[in-house]
Amino acid sequence: MPNAHDALSSFSVITRRTILSSTAAASAVPLTMTRGQATPNAEPSAAPPLSVDLVVNNRTERLIIDSRTTLLDALREHLNLTGTKKGCDHGQCGACTVHVGGKRVLSCLTLAVSIREPIATIEGLAKQDGSLHPMQQAFIDQDAFQCGYCTPGQIMSAVACVKEGHAGSDAEIREYMSGNLCRCAAYPHIVAAIKQAKSATESG
Repeated sequence: MPNAHDALSSFSVITRRTILSSTAAASAVPLTMTRGQATPNAEPSAAPPLSVDLVVNNRTERLIIDSRTTLLDALREHLNLTGTKKGCDHGQCGACTVHVGGKRVLSCLTLAVSIREPIATIEGLAKQDGSLHPMQQAFIDQDAFQCGYCTPGQIMSAVACVKEGHAGSDAEIREYMSGNLCRCAAYPHIVAAIKQAKSATESG
């Protein structure tokens, strides 16, 4: 006659086998789904590409892009305009600043398909004869950069800062340039460059 220990052991074995059998049966359920039935974790299909016309630096460019493509990626990856830099890619550093319709825009947060106005990048800032824009020249004269990575975005914001009428004082320049970060901390030289360019623009 089996003792209590043997009975308990038999009960434990049966319980484990029952649990394992139940688990195996449950895990096999997704494999028996009918053909054509969507699986719960299926990834959504990619958006179809769209044709978009962008006016960039006075040239019309036709692109076939995913509707989710940012203006930054359209410029860099599709038009090879790599002067516009990808910094944080979250709209916090200003390295990707361009002008859209004459206003500064963070291109990493802007969908390319949403653009209806002309775009200006750092590559289109120089004059037709090849001479530098006064702001570009001022950044060189005032040594307003070190590594240079943030410089295109700084210059595009600086041009807009003067155009918007926000370059009346050092404090005002700092306030309206605060969205552009410089890891090398060339801020005093950037302020000096903006003041020089403003004077050159007004005298010219």
